[in-house]
Amino acid sequence: MLLKELSALASPLNDQQIGQLQQAAAELSPQQLAWISGYFWGLSQTQVAGQAQPSQAPALAASAQPAGKLTIIYASQTGNAKGVAEQLKEEADAKGIKADIFAAGDYKGKNLTKETHVIIVASTHGEGEAPDDAIELHEFLQSKKAPKLPNLQYAVVGLGDSSYEFFCQTAKDFDAFLSKQGATAFHPRLDCDVDYESAATAWRAEALDKVEEALKSEQGAADVVQLPLGQASPTVSAYSKKNPYPAALLASQKITGRQSGKDVRHVEIDLEGSGLTYQPGDALGVWYDNDPALVEAILAKTGLAADQQVDVDGESISLRDALIKHYEITLSNPQLVTKYAELSGSKKLAKLVEDKDKLREYAGNTQIIDVLGEKKAVLSAEQLLGLLRRLTPRLYSIASSQEEVGEEVHLTVGLVEYHKGEETRQGGASGYLAQRLVEGDSVRVFVEPNNHFKLPEDDNTPVIMVGPGTGIAPFRAFVQERDNRDAEGKNWLFFGDRTFTEDFLYQVEWQKYLKSGVVDRIDVAFSRDQAEKVYVQHRLLEHAAEVWQWLQDGAHIYVCGDATRMAKDVHDALVTIIEQQGKQSRDQAEQYLSELRKSKRYQKDVY
Repeated sequence: MLLKELSALASPLNDQQIGQLQQAAAELSPQQLAWISGYFWGLSQTQVAGQAQPSQAPALAASAQPAGKLTIIYASQTGNAKGVAEQLKEEADAKGIKADIFAAGDYKGKNLTKETHVIIVASTHGEGEAPDDAIELHEFLQSKKAPKLPNLQYAVVGLGDSSYEFFCQTAKDFDAFLSKQGATAFHPRLDCDVDYESAATAWRAEALDKVEEALKSEQGAADVVQLPLGQASPTVSAYSKKNPYPAALLASQKITGRQSGKDVRHVEIDLEGSGLTYQPGDALGVWYDNDPALVEAILAKTGLAADQQVDVDGESISLRDALIKHYEITLSNPQLVTKYAELSGSKKLAKLVEDKDKLREYAGNTQIIDVLGEKKAVLSAEQLLGLLRRLTPRLYSIASSQEEVGEEVHLTVGLVEYHKGEETRQGGASGYLAQRLVEGDSVRVFVEPNNHFKLPEDDNTPVIMVGPGTGIAPFRAFVQERDNRDAEGKNWLFFGDRTFTEDFLYQVEWQKYLKSGVVDRIDVAFSRDQAEKVYVQHRLLEHAAEVWQWLQDGAHIYVCGDATRMAKDVHDALVTIIEQQGKQSRDQAEQYLSELRKSKRYQKDVY
C-alpha cells in the first residue's frame, strides 16, 4: 500500500522501477524489508556524486530473483533418509554453505520456484510408494499445479532395498518429476541399498563441492537476504545410531503358549542413565551380534580360517570378528545370489538369475548359508566379504510408554525360526534378543523417532488400532500413554493371531484395560480356532457401520504389522467400508482414505 501511495507522488523512480520494487517486496517479511532498507541506504552513501543512474535499475531487478542457497528436503519413513539429510546439513554448515532442511510434509511444493539448489533424500515405502510424510509433495509434483522450474538445480538420493521390485522408486519419481518441470540435475541420482553409509558419504561430499562452486559465483546475491524459511536443524541426542547406548537386558520372556507354533518374546531393556527418551510410536534400533555358530558354519563352507586378518573401516581384525559384528550373514538378497552364481558356477543359481521374479523369491526365502550350500566354492576372504552387505541395525516398534515404565523400554519380538533339513535357521536380531542374550548382558540400542505414527494431540480424539501378531507392540504403548494421561478419547483394538489359548499376546493386560474402561472395545480374530480362516480385516467388515461412525466422529486409525498381505487387506477393507457405509464410489472411497492419510488420521507402521 505504501509503495502504491509513493507512485502517485513525485518520485525519482519511474513506473517500471516502482513495479519491480513492488514485486521484490511482496515476497519479503517485515524483518527482511527492514534489513533491505538499511542495505539500500548504505549503497546510497557510497554512490559517486553526479554518476549517471541507469534508467532500468538492473541491480533492483536482479534482487527479485532467488538468492543462491541450498535447501534439503527429506522423505523418510523409518528415519534413515532423515539421518542422511541431517548429515548433509551438518556438512554443508561446515563448508560455510547456507542450507535449510525440511521434512517433505513441512515443505510447500510451490516454494521450489524460489529455490536455486535443492537436494531431496527419499526412502521408498511399501510397493514403490512414497513415505506417508511425502505423499502430498509427491502428488503435487506430478499434478497440473506443479510449476515450471527452469532455474532450479537439483540432486536426489534414494534409499531402498534392492531385494524389492520397486527399488528406490520414490527417488526415481522425484528425479523424473523435477526434470519434467525443467529443473537441471547438478549431480547424478544415487540409489542406495540397505548398506548405504559409505556410498551416501561419498555422494554428499561430491554434491556439496558442486553446490559450493556454483554458489561462489552468486555470493553477492547469496549474502543479500539469507533468513531461514522456518525449520531449525533438529537437536541430536548423545546416543544415536552411530553412537548406540550399551544397555542392560532386564528380561526376555516368552509370551506365547507351550503349544504355539510361534516364539514371541516380551523384552525389557534398561535405559537408566542414558538420557534416552521416546514417544509412543517410536522404534528402538538394536545393533546385534551374529551367531558365532553360524559364522563357523559359513567359514567351513568357504574353506576360510577364522583368525585370518581382514580390513574393516581401516582396522585389521579377524575374519571371525568381522562376520560376527560387521556383516549381514542371515538375510540373502538377489545381488548376493547373482555374484555367488558367477563365483561358484552353479547351474541352478545361474538359471534363477535369468528370472528376476524367481530370483527375488528365492533370495527372500533362503538364508546365506544355504545359498553357499548350493555348490561348494573355495573363496578368498575378500570374495566372501564382497558378497555380503554390511550389518545394519534392526528397528523394533516400542511396546511401552515412558509414562508407565520410566527408564525402561519394552519390545515385542517374534523369533524368526524355521527348519532346513535337520538344521535350524534363525533371524539375526530376533535370535540374538530371544535366545543368545541373557539377563544382564549388554545390548547396543538407540531411539529412532517415528513422526508418522503418533497419537492425536487431542486426548479426546477416538482411536482405532489394528495390530495382529507382533503388530500389537505400539498399541500397548498407545494405551499405556492414554491411561497415564487420563485421555478421554475412546480406544478400539482389533487384534488377530493363530489361536486364542496360545497366541493372545498380553491377554491379561488387555482384559484389565477393557474392564477398567481404558479400552472401550476389543475385537479379535484367531485364524485357526474355526474351520474358516478369520483375520482382522474380516472383523473390520463385520463392524463396518460402527467403524464408519467412529471415522465420522473424527477417529484416527492406525495399522501395524505385516506389509505384504495384512496391511493391503486392511486397506481394502477400509475402502469397502467407506464405499458402502458412506455411499461413495470406489474411487471416492480411495480418495477419502487418502485424505485421512494426508491429515495424519490414517497412519501405518508396516514391515
